[in-house]
Amino acid sequence: MYKNILVPVDPAHGEVADRMVEVAKSLLDEGGQITVMSVIEPLPSYIAGYVREQAFQDRLKENRDAALGALQELLERTGVAHGKAILDEGSPSPEILRVAEMMKADAIVLGSHRPDFRDYLIGSTAARVVRHAQCTVIVERTKLLAF
Repeated sequence: MYKNILVPVDPAHGEVADRMVEVAKSLLDEGGQITVMSVIEPLPSYIAGYVREQAFQDRLKENRDAALGALQELLERTGVAHGKAILDEGSPSPEILRVAEMMKADAIVLGSHRPDFRDYLIGSTAARVVRHAQCTVIVERTKLLAF
């Protein structure tokens, strides 16, 4: 069905990430590619003044290395033959949309929790991606994402 699928995940939610990749694999054409990505949000400015710059940079590098390693491990663990891992920094929905456009994704597979009151006020990442993506978006609801 699809040749180039983007799967945004949070590496901290291993079971959910595995499920999203399995959904993507079931939709992938033979020889197609799955790209898993994660987005690290920047440190809020109101906190930045309280953190030593070097300590923050060191911790950021550790977190980036761990997240990229987790994405690569996800590809291996789920048996993705043609896969790529991308780690980005910024706000999740704009970064997901930017990467999808850059890689010419023909589908995005992402997980979403059941909406609660907060989501009606500010919206969810999945809702923003669905509204603005230029390609097919498959949203998998799962109880594993209930916070």
